[in-house]
Amino acid sequence: MTEQKIIPHPLVAAIPVVVLIGLLIVVITLFGSDSLSGGSQIALLLGLAVCVTISMVVYHVSWKVFERQMCKTIGDIAVTLLILLTVGMLAGSWMVSGVVPTLIYYGVQILSPRFFLVSACVICALVSLLSGSSWTTIATIGVALLGIGHALGVDEAWTAGAIISGAYFGDKMSPLSDTTILASSSVGVDIFEHIRYMVITTTPSILITLAIFLVAGLGHGTDAALHVDQYTRGLASTFNISAWTLLVPVITGVLIAKKVPSLIVLFASSILAGITALVLQPHILTQIAGDASLSVPAALAKGLTITYYGATAIETGYDALNDLVSTGGMAGMLNTIWLIICAMCYGAAMVASGMIESLTRVIIRFVRSRLSLVSSTVGTGLFLNLTTGDQFISIVLTADVFRDVYKQEGYEPRLLSRTTEDAATVTSVLVPWNTCGMTQATVLGVPTLTYLPYCFFNLLSPLTTIVIAAIGWKIKRSSKQAAVTPPQVQ
Repeated sequence: MTEQKIIPHPLVAAIPVVVLIGLLIVVITLFGSDSLSGGSQIALLLGLAVCVTISMVVYHVSWKVFERQMCKTIGDIAVTLLILLTVGMLAGSWMVSGVVPTLIYYGVQILSPRFFLVSACVICALVSLLSGSSWTTIATIGVALLGIGHALGVDEAWTAGAIISGAYFGDKMSPLSDTTILASSSVGVDIFEHIRYMVITTTPSILITLAIFLVAGLGHGTDAALHVDQYTRGLASTFNISAWTLLVPVITGVLIAKKVPSLIVLFASSILAGITALVLQPHILTQIAGDASLSVPAALAKGLTITYYGATAIETGYDALNDLVSTGGMAGMLNTIWLIICAMCYGAAMVASGMIESLTRVIIRFVRSRLSLVSSTVGTGLFLNLTTGDQFISIVLTADVFRDVYKQEGYEPRLLSRTTEDAATVTSVLVPWNTCGMTQATVLGVPTLTYLPYCFFNLLSPLTTIVIAAIGWKIKRSSKQAAVTPPQVQ
């Protein structure tokens, strides 16, 4: 027997959203940067409870419907959760093995403080373009660049903004990117045609972004010499700075070039870094073990194990540098994973109840022109990132909601695929409770709301696509198709 899906009235569907936003405002006000350590999770669960209660009491939706959708949604992100744990392993092992300290040591002597921001953006863009993964880029070279920025005296919010802007540009434009593949395939557009069409909106966004970072960088670095001297002396006295450690990122790059899956790349890189730590940094591992009664092999094994799963504190003689080289391992990712699971359950409930569909259909009613159509698509992508907490769900739902509308209005499918990426993909990292926002804030150690104003590429992309729509550049339209009847709202 098939259960009939009932679409709630938009005013009813808005209740869980309003409750969630209100609770998150309270949580952020009360807890500030610690809001992701439990308060936001409670807010999401309460929003979930409101959604389920209304659906079961008012619309008689079976609990089994919610259960199935939650199981499916969490099952779809199982690999993502494993990747997050592996990123924790990688962050700890790359730091303790000396990979990141070596990159910082040489990087601060090569990169100019005045051109650091634009260089960081370009470097991350190239790495992400080749790897197809913003997450891998930020967890590896991004972390090293953040350290270099610290040493050069560049504000961490600016550095994080440059790293994220570059990483998401490469992720968006790479044929290896899962979001690029998903956005094009969801609409039925060839991936290379999709990428070529995105050049029209993406090029202005990245050029303006680079110009901003170039101008902003000219005001940095007046006291860089002091920072560089302190960081290089502290790193050299604590770690065995060696070019041999750079074999780890080189081999990682080779695996990426061979299109090895991200999870395998991250895990293999963590193991290589662990071996490097045993060979080049045994004194660091012994310090982390913190037990003088252990034999040398036992201390090394304990130190490496803690590096992978737990928090590490390494004394360098400089407080700022101590904070930089400390890591959280897999345990440091648990709050993020907890938050992602809560966000996915809330998003799944909103989808299963039909409330998401009800709210997005309201947006469609305001479509009167090319500009309003594209603007509505952008607004829907952002809205879904806010309400479902995951960019993949946002991409798929945006494509599903607008596919028939674009066809009905006679616009090419590639306009929808491009607009979906310009909205859903790049704004996901700007939402504190979205999987991307949570992950990058955890990996970089910079709160989402702190780096948000400096992610210029991510902020400009949806605006640029709206401006291009207003101009009508390279947007073709055929005759309108037969009208599509929307589902009945109750």
